[in-house]
Amino acid sequence: MAFAGRPRRVLVIVENLPSPFDRRVWQESTTLRDAGYEVSIICPTGKGYEKKFEVVEGIHIYRHNLPLEADGAIAYALEYAAALFWEFKLAWKVLFKRGFDVIHACNPPDLIFLVGGFFKLFLGKKFIFDHHDINPELYEAKFARRDLFYKLMVLCERLTFKTASVSIATNESYKRIAVERGGMDPGRVFVVRSGPKLDRLKIAPPVESLKHGRRFMVGYVGVMGKQEGIDYLLRAAAHIVQKMGRTDVHFGLVGGGTSLDEMHAYAQELGIAAYVTFTGRVPDQQLLEMLNTADVCVNPDVANEMNDKSTMNKIMEYMALGKPIVQFDLAEGRFSAQEASLYAKRNDEVDMAERIVELLEDPERRRRMGEFGRNRVINELEWKYEAPKLLAAYDMAFEKRR
Repeated sequence: MAFAGRPRRVLVIVENLPSPFDRRVWQESTTLRDAGYEVSIICPTGKGYEKKFEVVEGIHIYRHNLPLEADGAIAYALEYAAALFWEFKLAWKVLFKRGFDVIHACNPPDLIFLVGGFFKLFLGKKFIFDHHDINPELYEAKFARRDLFYKLMVLCERLTFKTASVSIATNESYKRIAVERGGMDPGRVFVVRSGPKLDRLKIAPPVESLKHGRRFMVGYVGVMGKQEGIDYLLRAAAHIVQKMGRTDVHFGLVGGGTSLDEMHAYAQELGIAAYVTFTGRVPDQQLLEMLNTADVCVNPDVANEMNDKSTMNKIMEYMALGKPIVQFDLAEGRFSAQEASLYAKRNDEVDMAERIVELLEDPERRRRMGEFGRNRVINELEWKYEAPKLLAAYDMAFEKRR
């Protein structure tokens, strides 16, 4: 793909997860690479991704430390300030070593426009905004208030959209926000869903030892944070074990986050620690073993404005592995899963518990739901259907310079 006699060059900036651990960022980056772009990534370090620089599958990755994993307004401010410092510094490094024509910014937070805007204003670089999370709603979900910080986040979001040549939305709800709250031209907003890649998410035999001698396992993969509803899931587990007398069910929870230790302690407090395995953040192989062993997978995301509008990667991964799902009734979750899921009443852990047991007792229904979900991924939601939309967004970003 020629650009003034050379390949087009992309600098991806992501602040909240390391690459290639962040699956959406990695899928986008490898898709761009395969289309002829030269791709560099700036991201934080993380467990298993401590190298400050490495080349992975032809993609140059520049990593930086962060002072802490934020949990609280002041901690977030420190994290974001440190991230911006390193993003500016490493962007200059990439510019001199490899060069870039466009900055592809993946939120959260909605502050990377400060980096992208600088290089756009003074050096004529393009700026593409990849809208992963709706930050004002995320702040409200974490802190339950709409104060000055909330208003600042709305302002930063709008400035991000104003700076962007093109915006990429993960679903139609996010596209509406880009247009209505961000003031973007609808024709410059591309919906690119986080479709799974089936060469990664492979169905395999269950690992029975993960059930700890019990008949069934309920699986979860995702972040251990406040808005992810792990407390609802643990209360549902307590209801299943203690109120419904189902001591034949184990719960496997995969993922790290700021609330992991708190959820460990909460399981102890509820008296169900023996029925719950917390793995923390683990490599793909362990994640896949847990999900392939699960009889039912769950998404306990709290029913709030953010989660109602957001598409969760875990739903797609459950479906790709042919797993039946139980989740609270959220708009985008229902759009993604459709008949692959049962929908519990919003924020009702007892109803979630009952829906889980309902599925555990009906193997034929589990089979039908899992088959529906996997076929939906194969025929509609797999990443191969989304990749052309990503490339179309890039074509538009470069349209004036082709």
